[in-house]
Amino acid sequence: MLRWIGCQRLIYNAKVQEDRYYRRFQRQMVGTVGETVPVDQEYSRFITERTAFLKPVPAQILRNGAVKFRQAYPRFFKKLGGHPKIKRKSGKQSVWITAELFRVIPRREAAGGDLAGDQRHVGTDSFPVGILPYVAHRPHSVPSSIHIAVEGGRWWLSFAADDPQVTMSPKTVAAATEPIADDLRHLSVDQLAARTLGGDRGVAKPVMTSDGHSFDLLSVQQKRIKKTRRPRQRWQRWASRRKQGSKNQKTAYQTATRYQQYEKNVRQEYAHQTSHRLVGDDCYDLYVFEDLRIKTMTNRPKAKQDANGRFLPNQAPAKAGLNRAILSSAWGSVVSFTTYKALRRNKLVITVPPAQSSQEWAVCRFTSPDNRRSQAEFVCQRCGHTDNAAVVIAKRGIKKLLSGDPLTTSHKTTRIFRKRGPERSAVTPGEIAQDVGGPRLLTQRSTNQEVLGTNPEPPASASWRPGGGRSSFVRLPRYTAVISSALS
Repeated sequence: MLRWIGCQRLIYNAKVQEDRYYRRFQRQMVGTVGETVPVDQEYSRFITERTAFLKPVPAQILRNGAVKFRQAYPRFFKKLGGHPKIKRKSGKQSVWITAELFRVIPRREAAGGDLAGDQRHVGTDSFPVGILPYVAHRPHSVPSSIHIAVEGGRWWLSFAADDPQVTMSPKTVAAATEPIADDLRHLSVDQLAARTLGGDRGVAKPVMTSDGHSFDLLSVQQKRIKKTRRPRQRWQRWASRRKQGSKNQKTAYQTATRYQQYEKNVRQEYAHQTSHRLVGDDCYDLYVFEDLRIKTMTNRPKAKQDANGRFLPNQAPAKAGLNRAILSSAWGSVVSFTTYKALRRNKLVITVPPAQSSQEWAVCRFTSPDNRRSQAEFVCQRCGHTDNAAVVIAKRGIKKLLSGDPLTTSHKTTRIFRKRGPERSAVTPGEIAQDVGGPRLLTQRSTNQEVLGTNPEPPASASWRPGGGRSSFVRLPRYTAVISSALS
């Protein structure tokens, strides 16, 4: 499995480096200006004598690495992310395995013959791996692909499956929320206010609801998290001083990761327990939260320079501590878990704009920075009432529901349009492309490949000589630099 993970990562990184090569020389070399950068999922050119270790790996594993690169580019075109980046060896590693390389077989007890769970046979006759037994906590269909990940010496098996308890349309989430919203709109304002619960998320108190309840980690959990951070930092320091790439360094990093996994597990457990307690209350049918841009809020501050180019203090350590506190509060997990658990109970979760929600009083609507005397104290300067911001959030949620505005935003979707023809990972140069729909008037060659003889490759020592004019631009080897940097 570690070999499969490394080889799939190598193919992905080689495609990323090739893409960077094209985009860099597209701007610099006169002969390539205006040409489109190829975005494909071909990988056969990366299997050479220097990368002979890729041959004992199933072709589906290598193909999936190229497909993951191909899937990243539609997200860039839709402005959902940046260009594909290099995947590092550190951190959590995973491999994408499609249905050709595994099968699910029910596992029975030897004594009674009852079903004890399922087991997955991973691998083929030519590339056997082993059996992965597991117990499913709910019934599911056979998935078309699985992900096997490793972090800190521990392994995970994960896959996506439909949840029959959630009556959600396969097309849009709005199809599932609109019927619930229509039922709530038939209530009066007072009845709707009694059935609405607002949630204010903060750093000191992760979740504060409009009925006065606060949700936070237990004191014993906070002590244990604080206790595990110090040995994690110590093991990270020891690992950085050990020999690079040695087994002792790998063991030290795994030990540091296990200390960090405890905090991650506690945060996830807190998010599940909080969302369960919120949704399990039969007094509420509508839950309102602030639409916080957590990714933007946790960005590092930009560097500041004076007129002479010297860097000025930008309070980066303080901002790093605030980012750590925000990410440790599990803001996003609480809302996402509450959303799908509420749909199971035919309830609704919506978000509202967070602007000035902590400075506004819900009754008289007076908004002023002076109303918030401190982080834990709110006093209206007009009428003198005291309350928390969750009441204002609940009021805004009721207003948004009754206004008829769309409650959910349409997410951008990505799709890969493939050419009709045989499903192959690579096409040899000069191969004829055939259309399965019938004969064509003119047979064309593949547009993704160069015809042999049109662009002869120069020796590896050829390079661009600056200052020599147009004749100094010589075509570089296309893949030599990519493979050498990928292997290093």
